[in-house]
Amino acid sequence: MNKLYPDASTALEGLLHDGMLIAAGGFGLCGIPERLLDAIRDSGVRDLVFASNNAGIDNEGIGKLLRTRQVRKMISSYVGENKEFERQYLSGELEVEFCPQGTLAERMRAGGAGIPGFYTRTGVGTQVAEGKEVKNFDGEDYILERGIFADLSVVKAWKADETGNLVFRKTARNFNLPAATCGKICIAEVEEVVPKGSLDPDSIHLPGVYVQRIIVGAPYDKKIEFRTTRKREAA
Repeated sequence: MNKLYPDASTALEGLLHDGMLIAAGGFGLCGIPERLLDAIRDSGVRDLVFASNNAGIDNEGIGKLLRTRQVRKMISSYVGENKEFERQYLSGELEVEFCPQGTLAERMRAGGAGIPGFYTRTGVGTQVAEGKEVKNFDGEDYILERGIFADLSVVKAWKADETGNLVFRKTARNFNLPAATCGKICIAEVEEVVPKGSLDPDSIHLPGVYVQRIIVGAPYDKKIEFRTTRKREAA
């Protein structure tokens, strides 16, 4: 089975439809599947629900799809660096389901493992628990969180072999691994594809059984969320 596709739009053919749930890897601008997100934007699909740690920043990552009003709902943890996200949320244009970061990762992991729900103490007694089942275990209250089962996963990795085994680079692993497992179909964009058998098995972070399609997205620009500088002192 050939998993390598020539570009992002080709890899997405036949998979996109209005109202679908997409799990996207990345943390801020680190490890985001930017080629795939651009292609999703360019497809014109609408009313999307994204499960992602955040929505990037203005005009980067999922922020690009917010600008074009293609996102109906975000399931996210941290959204403080996206002014358009803030504007749409406060004006009632965007539905947001806030989710503690560890809980979001576990919801994706649970979906990938076929687990429909789990109990956690995180969020008990807060707005996070509103509308959720509460159960007492050994004198402690826990809330029921649902696993995330996405229609599509889009992730970014460093290397892939021809069978779809993935290696993530350092902190770019972040949410990419759990996001990859919880989708019916997973597309990975990578910087390099190497021959099968050339990756050290102990270095593989995600087995190729989870990955159906691959594209090479390189080269990438190094994007920085906040550039902080100081004035050079006189010599």
